[in-house]
Amino acid sequence: MKTKTNLTLLIILFVLVGCHEKKSNNIEQTVEEKPIENALEDRGEYLVNIIGCADCHTPKKMTKQGPVPDMERYMMGFDSSGALPPIPEDVPLGPWALFAGDLTAAVGPWGTSYAGNITPHETGIGTWSLDQFKKTMREGKYKGLDDTRPIMPPMPVEAYKNLTDEDIEAIFMYLKSIKPIENVVPGYQPPSS
Repeated sequence: MKTKTNLTLLIILFVLVGCHEKKSNNIEQTVEEKPIENALEDRGEYLVNIIGCADCHTPKKMTKQGPVPDMERYMMGFDSSGALPPIPEDVPLGPWALFAGDLTAAVGPWGTSYAGNITPHETGIGTWSLDQFKKTMREGKYKGLDDTRPIMPPMPVEAYKNLTDEDIEAIFMYLKSIKPIENVVPGYQPPSS
């Protein structure tokens, strides 16, 4: 009887050790199979969501809870198939700024600015390099090019310039992974004086 009990315990021990080893191997395989690019994209998606990129770069649709991002047009910027509503003449720009109803365009003392297309389409950031993206985020340079105008409000360059290289690369990798949308956003318009 004692031999049967010992044999049974020994078999259970081998089964448990085998299961533990198999489980450990599966965990290691899962970690090894997930490429670094996916980890960067996941981090980028997290950062894009917490810093609110879609707040300006995604047109909104009206719901009972107010405006929400239109995920069919995710990160395409100001919809070039539409137009800004007329700007009232009696609004004192300076103490006031106006936003389009879908929050993708703003008018203020700086002029009229439109949220850019940051999808990976060639009309967005599809042809951009990581260095261009860094220069846009850190230095506020239009299209990340040296001899261009500054990025205009409401883009919070003063906050984004503090992002780490790793965070900027993660955001870039994520934006390069989303659905490309063709949309040529209108150019910035300086204030009329």
